[in-house]
Amino acid sequence: MRFHMKSGNDDNDIVAATACAEHIRKFVFTSSHAAERLEIKIPELLQGAYSFYTWPCAPVLAHFLWERRQTLAGKRILELGSGTALPGILAAKCKAHVVLTDNCILPKSLAHIRKSCLANQLQPGVDIDVVGLSWGLLLNSVFRLAPLDLIIAADCFYDPSVFEDIIVSVAFLLERNCGAKFIFTYQERSADWSIEALLKKWKLQALPINMDDIGKESGVDVLEFMGGHTIHLLEITRSENIAIINTTK
Repeated sequence: MRFHMKSGNDDNDIVAATACAEHIRKFVFTSSHAAERLEIKIPELLQGAYSFYTWPCAPVLAHFLWERRQTLAGKRILELGSGTALPGILAAKCKAHVVLTDNCILPKSLAHIRKSCLANQLQPGVDIDVVGLSWGLLLNSVFRLAPLDLIIAADCFYDPSVFEDIIVSVAFLLERNCGAKFIFTYQERSADWSIEALLKKWKLQALPINMDDIGKESGVDVLEFMGGHTIHLLEITRSENIAIINTTK
């Protein structure tokens, strides 16, 4: 299924929230090995722009993080294009230090992220940070970011016109944070879309992550979240990091 975006500034076209337009979507994460349960509530605007809805890639990435929750505590994580921020909020609930970001010129999107945080008892500026960040632009907000261990994103590669902007931002952040990784889910919308040339241009390398066991710990079939879409999970690192690893073998 192809994904078609509306033209223009969607954020300015948001219909005012009403009781019928807004709802709370609940995502539950459990463990078959221990009595652990986490419920995350995500406000969604059904008549709003694309950043106000939780797309299939987000719960897939969230379950991937949940099954590695013991490694998240204390980690410094930034989510690009957070939207409703399900993966980032989950990481924060697992005791990571999280920065949620979205386009700095879309204040309603940033406000909605803060609303998602509050719905999960996370106080912006205290328990979690929300920052305006535009892909491809090295604004002051980028230079003010604290050191990072991990960058995440769910379905940020939705439009080829922004692919290089995203890659530029990722390349800059990885260069400033030695050893950091970019892990993201990607919904395949066209076989003609590729970031391979951009990765080479910006000295990055992508490796696929096996998705076979995602959701099993919670007894969840992630195919249900995918809704018939093809979704990939990838890790991007700087190419020179791969070269260093290879030379030390």
